[in-house]
Amino acid sequence: MHRIAAISAAFVVLLGAAHSPAAAQDNTITVFAAASMKNALDDIDAAYTAKTGVKVTVSYAASSTLAKQIEQGAPADVFISADTDWMDYAIGKKTINEPSRVNLLGNSIVLVAPKDSQINNVSIGPGFDLARLAGDGRIATGDVKSVPAGKYARAALEKLGSWQAAEPKFAMADSVRAALTLVARGEAALGIVYATDARIEPGVKIIGTFPGDSHPAIIYPVAATTTAKPAAHDYLAFLRSTAARNILEKYGFKFLVSPST
Repeated sequence: MHRIAAISAAFVVLLGAAHSPAAAQDNTITVFAAASMKNALDDIDAAYTAKTGVKVTVSYAASSTLAKQIEQGAPADVFISADTDWMDYAIGKKTINEPSRVNLLGNSIVLVAPKDSQINNVSIGPGFDLARLAGDGRIATGDVKSVPAGKYARAALEKLGSWQAAEPKFAMADSVRAALTLVARGEAALGIVYATDARIEPGVKIIGTFPGDSHPAIIYPVAATTTAKPAAHDYLAFLRSTAARNILEKYGFKFLVSPST
């Protein structure tokens, strides 16, 4: 009897060891989020983990990079894009659970300069001469062919008639946060970034805001992936909560949905 009991106990221990990694894994979710979300989302994730015990691991990068990584099989449960184009791209690649998609946030783009720059407030409108304002310096933004902030920047400048003269002066970064860093370090005289980015970087100052009608509406959609764990849907619900809205609005995002709780 003792021998049987010992074997049974050993089996239970082994069984528990076999299942514990899976159990631990089920208590985590992985989020792929646009770089401009970092500060706000870090705060939201801390609040979510405190409430649920579920750990959130986040990969921050340009929305274009993240959408392609998900397409290539990167393990993600939730995708937060800084524009609708890259969410549409992911849906087209069948990597997103389309019914879970929500257009959650809005933002705006601004012109920034290093905090000690001699350039101060400028009026941005039709005929805005960005090339002259930059002088011999560079203008930083996200890659205008792929990074949402860069795409919005180019659209605005084209609408205002400023793109052709300014294009040679642009330094294209692989994410909006990388562009922000170039300006903060003084490696670029000017930058076009989201208003929310400018608010969290003490090394820059906002010198102008682009008119909202000069570019497509800046919308951040969120959705679960087709391979998402069940916990991802609870996380998406939390993103729509009053607690999340308070954090997001503190960072300057516009909340586009009615809070769920």
